[in-house]
Amino acid sequence: MTMEMPTYPEHAKAISPSISQEPSDKGTTRTVGAKVDDYEEATLPNPTTANTTPQLQRWNHPRSNISRVLATLWCFTILGANDAAYGALIPYLEAYYKVDYLTISLVFLSPVVGYTASALTNNIVHMKFGQRGVAAIMSVSHLIAYIVISLHPPYPALVVVFMLAGYGNGLGDSAWNAWIGDMANANEVLGFLHGMYGLGACISPLIATAMITRAGWQWYEFYYFMIGAAVIEIFVLTGTFWKSTGAAYRAQHAAGLTAHADPLDQPSGATTPTGTGATPRKEQAPLMQRINPFHEHFFMNQPLRSSLSSSRPKPPPGPLASFLRKINPFKNASGATAAAVNNRVTILSAVFLLFYVGAEVSIGGWIVVFMLRVRHGTNFASGIVATGFWLGVTVGRFVLGFVTARCFPTEKHAVAFYLVCSLALQVLFWLIPSFTVSAVMVGLLGFCKFDNLVA
Repeated sequence: MTMEMPTYPEHAKAISPSISQEPSDKGTTRTVGAKVDDYEEATLPNPTTANTTPQLQRWNHPRSNISRVLATLWCFTILGANDAAYGALIPYLEAYYKVDYLTISLVFLSPVVGYTASALTNNIVHMKFGQRGVAAIMSVSHLIAYIVISLHPPYPALVVVFMLAGYGNGLGDSAWNAWIGDMANANEVLGFLHGMYGLGACISPLIATAMITRAGWQWYEFYYFMIGAAVIEIFVLTGTFWKSTGAAYRAQHAAGLTAHADPLDQPSGATTPTGTGATPRKEQAPLMQRINPFHEHFFMNQPLRSSLSSSRPKPPPGPLASFLRKINPFKNASGATAAAVNNRVTILSAVFLLFYVGAEVSIGGWIVVFMLRVRHGTNFASGIVATGFWLGVTVGRFVLGFVTARCFPTEKHAVAFYLVCSLALQVLFWLIPSFTVSAVMVGLLGFCKFDNLVA
């Protein structure tokens, strides 16, 4: 009876060429068992080769994220109700305080001061107190601001209190956008998040207008409703993020930087280790770039491309970049916030969002006054137009998140398309002097303004 030797793949034979051969004349004493051990070491994955890249969180994983996402949805509902209430209340604020347009516009300017303060302190709050601190500070800021506003203080005090409300809005806006934006399927989840903002902005003018014009309430009594919403926000938001302390955030932040440092920080053509003692593997360009005859990847290999890129002199910064660097107060500072502000992409994105958010809030804020005094609508009908604008924002943010991910190759193409549509609708709103047409154009304009912010 003869025992057949097991057969192995070709690459195993290359590692152990003598596994099926007779011992050599030089007296090789290695056994078949030793050769099998060599084969197993070569084919079994090394423990260090396991994928250590952390998986992105999902809205429902870990399970605690479900309640946290629901809490942020409620938070954004309050943010939307806060921002949209200004427009519906402006005519009544103007009459109550007996001020002109220029003075009443400080209601829109003061929250910007709060937003700016939140941008400067956002990273500090995260590092010291974590997301629990963000939840507590922003909720308490809302509650204090709404209580003071409901007492209808003198106008200068009202402007200062709106700064506090803006600080709470800015802190939560940036924190929860960044947290959900780092999840899997972020475009869809952010669409729901900003859809709840639009829902709050849609409900707020409707409630305020109905309370004042139908029920005969004073403008400041609307903030009784906002006080109740802020109390719920404190318990819901702080409770769900209670375990997200500053120590937890710092540990997660450091782990995230370590996990993402290798693939992003390596230069083009760098080698990626696949394990201890493994052969380095060169990164390759995407397939469509390598087979595209109009792309430089088609003509040259990776090492040559890397050497050419490193030898090319960097072009001098343009006049805009030079000007921004001169006026940048963080150019010689250090830290995470300073590093972000010194990034050119961050600055350009911030400038874009400055104009975008300014346009959105201005339309939602001044549309009631415009429809009253230029389109000659009634108080209630003009207030409903503001509701229509925010309703368009709500529907767009719920729907277009899925459309954008499936119909556009990148967010850049989506933003360009939505901007063109927004400009066209704005021109039609301006040129056609009809109350009905203006109301429809404003609603469609809100619908098209979704992806500019989310992207």
